[in-house]
Amino acid sequence: MRWQRLEWAIASCVAGWAVARLAAADRVGPLEPVAVPLLSFTPQATVGAGLTALVLRGKGPSATAALAAGALAAAVAPRVVPRRQPAARGPVLKVLTVNLLVGQAAGPELVELVRQSGTDVLFLQELTEDAVARLKQAGLSEMLPNEMLDIEGYRYRGSGIYARYPLQAGLAIGPSYASQPTARLDLPSGQHVELVCVHPHPPSPPWYLPAAPRWRMELAALPPPADPGDPPVVLAGDFNATLDHAQFRRFLRLGFVDAASQVGHGLSPTWGPEPHGRPAMLAFDHVLLDPRCAVLGTSVHRLPGSDHQALYAEFRLPA
Repeated sequence: MRWQRLEWAIASCVAGWAVARLAAADRVGPLEPVAVPLLSFTPQATVGAGLTALVLRGKGPSATAALAAGALAAAVAPRVVPRRQPAARGPVLKVLTVNLLVGQAAGPELVELVRQSGTDVLFLQELTEDAVARLKQAGLSEMLPNEMLDIEGYRYRGSGIYARYPLQAGLAIGPSYASQPTARLDLPSGQHVELVCVHPHPPSPPWYLPAAPRWRMELAALPPPADPGDPPVVLAGDFNATLDHAQFRRFLRLGFVDAASQVGHGLSPTWGPEPHGRPAMLAFDHVLLDPRCAVLGTSVHRLPGSDHQALYAEFRLPA
């Protein structure tokens, strides 16, 4: 009897996670501080639910866990299914985004990654004055001579956009915890692209109650997708969010697409708890695109010194 109660308790926990994810419990005010950080681990919970269904011996608990695993898999699996891309006929743009962990990952390895990938636009978060100097010394300005930096007054929360092509003043967005510079990229073809380097307030720790609401409000303050005929908008950076967060999914429903999910790489993790070689766990970094863009590929790359992996995306713009 005691073993049955334990099995039902385990199955109930698994089922509760599935209900919380499908019901978007992170939208509920009193639950938000805890639900937002926890639901980040839904891909891991999905695997755990499947293993639980196999391990439990009781038919009832096992069936409950199996149903929960199926429900969670239905929410997670679309991220690994490549989508058919639109017939875009404009120029190809290659972008790279990375959180530098207070500038620690700024160095020759990052510059070499920019060189090897042929990056056209580099989005950097947690950019410091010292990091700017080290990147310049490593030769970044020779490849990406145009820059839009916002580091003054932010200490370790500065950000910047480096580009191969000219940059102009970009979209206006509201104030935020970290710097979120914008720019308009002027391509040789005569086309323009609006760029935003994203880094909202993290929604954790759970005991700091203002964290999750501030994160939600800063995500909601990001610019919407472009109207038809306007230059496409590209948002790239450390969103501190995954596709298991209702606020992030709501933002996507406005009209953006997640580049990694478009090519079946939506579960590729980009963040781990610390930078000393442990595997990444969560997909916090994203490149969000105008749905008129055709994604050609994405990849993640480890950089020494950062708890984030660099996220690379290559896509073709609409004509």
